[in-house]
Amino acid sequence: MFFHHHHPSLLFLTHSRHFHRRHHHNHRHNHTLSHPIYTIWSANTSLGKTLVSAGIAAATILSPPSKLIYIKPLQTGFPIDSDSNFIFTKIPQILQRRNPNLTLTASNQTLNSSFPAANSNKFGANNNNGFGDFGSYEEMKVGDGDFGSELVCKTMYAWNEAISPHLASEREGAGVGDEDVLMMLKKCLEIGVGSGGGRVLSLVETAGGVASPGSSGTLQCDLYRPLRLPSILVGDGRLGGISGTISAYESLTIRGYDVVAVVLEDHGLENEVPLLSYLRNRVPVLVLPSIPKDPSDNLMDWFDESQSAFNSLKEIMLSSYNRRMDRLHEMPKKAQEVFWWPFTQHKLVPQEKVTVIDSRCGENFAVHKVKGDECITQMFDACASWWTQGPNAALQIKLAREMGYTAARFGHVMFPENVYEPALECAELLLRGVGKGWASRVYFSDNGSTAIEVALKMAFRKFLADNKLLLDLHQDNSDESSIELKVVALKGSYHGDTLGAMDAQAPSPYTGFLQQPWYTGRGLFLDPPFVSMQDGIWKITVPKNMHYEDVILQDMSFNSHDQVFNKSRDDSNLASVYSTYISQEFLSSSGSRKHTHVGALIIEPVIQGAGGMLMVDPLFQRILVKECKSRKIPVIFDEVFTGYWRLGVESASELLFCKPDIACFAKLMTGGMIPLAATLATNDVFESFVGDSKLNALLHGHSYSAHAVGCATACNSIKWFKDSQTNPNIMPGQNLLRELWDPELVKKISFHPAVQRVVSLGTLFALELKVDDHDAGYVSLCSTSLLLKLREDGIYMRPLGNVIYMMCGPCTSDRVCLQMLEKLYTRLDEFKQEKIHKGDAICDLDHNLTIP
Repeated sequence: MFFHHHHPSLLFLTHSRHFHRRHHHNHRHNHTLSHPIYTIWSANTSLGKTLVSAGIAAATILSPPSKLIYIKPLQTGFPIDSDSNFIFTKIPQILQRRNPNLTLTASNQTLNSSFPAANSNKFGANNNNGFGDFGSYEEMKVGDGDFGSELVCKTMYAWNEAISPHLASEREGAGVGDEDVLMMLKKCLEIGVGSGGGRVLSLVETAGGVASPGSSGTLQCDLYRPLRLPSILVGDGRLGGISGTISAYESLTIRGYDVVAVVLEDHGLENEVPLLSYLRNRVPVLVLPSIPKDPSDNLMDWFDESQSAFNSLKEIMLSSYNRRMDRLHEMPKKAQEVFWWPFTQHKLVPQEKVTVIDSRCGENFAVHKVKGDECITQMFDACASWWTQGPNAALQIKLAREMGYTAARFGHVMFPENVYEPALECAELLLRGVGKGWASRVYFSDNGSTAIEVALKMAFRKFLADNKLLLDLHQDNSDESSIELKVVALKGSYHGDTLGAMDAQAPSPYTGFLQQPWYTGRGLFLDPPFVSMQDGIWKITVPKNMHYEDVILQDMSFNSHDQVFNKSRDDSNLASVYSTYISQEFLSSSGSRKHTHVGALIIEPVIQGAGGMLMVDPLFQRILVKECKSRKIPVIFDEVFTGYWRLGVESASELLFCKPDIACFAKLMTGGMIPLAATLATNDVFESFVGDSKLNALLHGHSYSAHAVGCATACNSIKWFKDSQTNPNIMPGQNLLRELWDPELVKKISFHPAVQRVVSLGTLFALELKVDDHDAGYVSLCSTSLLLKLREDGIYMRPLGNVIYMMCGPCTSDRVCLQMLEKLYTRLDEFKQEKIHKGDAICDLDHNLTIP
């Protein structure tokens, strides 16, 4: 047991024991909001974090009934240096000095010790990842009343040598992973839940400075980021301390932490003055008296001198917590009053169904949960925030730093006729990557829909030039309006919500008269064949207007999607059917007006996203590209959704074995962190705009074309996803993501009686629920009850009618994907049983909610 020097009159009861532990893992980093929880950070080591913790603890304990929970996740120099032991022994002394009539129950617990730390305490230990398989516990009661305050102190992991935790872990053979630290911390924080009517405050004290490494080597400001607990920063009042304090503050804020106060020791240099100026008085700076340097000083006088400052700090912390809670509670109502959400029927979204997102860390939302015990709970963003998101937590932090640097260096600068490093590097990466072997020019715009508008302008000019229509117009002195251009596109396609992009897609709920009265649908819209897994087999569904009676069954079904993409299918009978159908469609369209021309082909390679996660037979698209190029019709690949690893390859063109003339990229190009789009084109397309007159140039542009922050973000995302050192899912030498969705479980789901079809490719898993025809399609609400249950499981999903999908990032662990599939399969069983029980009325449930 620990040895304490207590004044005899302080001690009413002391007890010490050792116990065995069991580890329980729950990978959802939830934390309670039932009481304030703060992390104590420091600009550097030895600045008095533990004294600040003790001061806050004393201010809390002396206002009974109160409960103070102190947690030290990582402790080195143990047991000689034990911050939790300091709190455990010092608070009773302060209490006895200030108000001896109060009662205090205190406990101190050590959960894990390395062998050297355990042996120094003469405890026996068994091997458990280098930690002693034991815990120590001691408690005391000060005063003899039944009503008072409670102090709970915990050390989670302790090492003997007084060095950084990552070095101590290595030297003492006792390492602990980041996930284990977070899980243990979450469990310790649950102590405060349901603690009655008394005031509860939790403190989590870090080790060393803000950027000091944890046991695994991860910087602590990154290690604890998934919890994003509000923070107190202990600054440096010494000479040179202003710089270190500001650096620490910026390190926290650039990672998304809320720093509610800065505390520093008075060294007579008035460091608080420039700090307040830098912080613009938004964050209070509190000054503590100079700390005695005599090691024999019991600090009682110092704590007395500091009492006013710590009382103020405690009130700041409580006030900040209350403001945060008030804001979280009012946000759903405020949102309904001021927002106009896209793709949402507001009448069908009650206030209690509005999701309050407090923050994001990597692939997870931190969501405010009000049912039951109020908390911040983690939800996997399984819709990738409208298909944009790809960064894990490490990349998110890197991108945040790069965006900050680039904004500070460039702000925003004009692009035409100028060059700056982020834009140039981004263009070069695009041409060496997704544009390799075909593209020579990069046109930057601001989002995917406008990238499509640009692509259409490029394609039409190229078509007019190649087919000498511009020359004919000039020679005949004809009216330009007599030429009508349209596109070849596929039914079920979606290319954005701007007017030109909408005209380039087939009629759909997005183009109806209520949405777009100007819509004319300027296209030859082909009915494509689709591929999906049904009952464990990949099957091709061919439209009725294709005559395929002579096609053998082997050409229509496959055991794996690799067979679907195999180029040997080019010689199949089905390829001939496709070619004949496409030629007939072109022939029938040519009999219209004399000056009507098909001026471009635009397709989403392989997967039509908004159309319902439909997988088009790649053989059909490959033949369609070939037929168009033979007719000098420029080919546009809309890779806004499909590009940059969404389908398991950098560019979906790799799955089709053919190249476009023009391609559009956005979303994952920047990791989804900031809007930016690029339209890539061949040199021939570019040359069609070169001439003596500015009127020949591409007169299109955006104020934020090639904005530096977006380009820098794209550069980092492109390189991160492609590098096997940063993306563990990249298969070395193959430029391909490994399989992320468990093939056996995917097949099992395809057999489920509630499932019509399944598509699994790259980062995408989608299924169509089996429903009656009148309940199918984009406006269907039948998936609502299923998705609400999955949200309870920590999976945030949005449907496309009776089609639901889960989307991960290029770096997501296959373990995470497996867990999501398992939860989905369990909920599908419940969905089916509910449907049977309700007499197939499941699609009429929950009509008070739409999840667009």
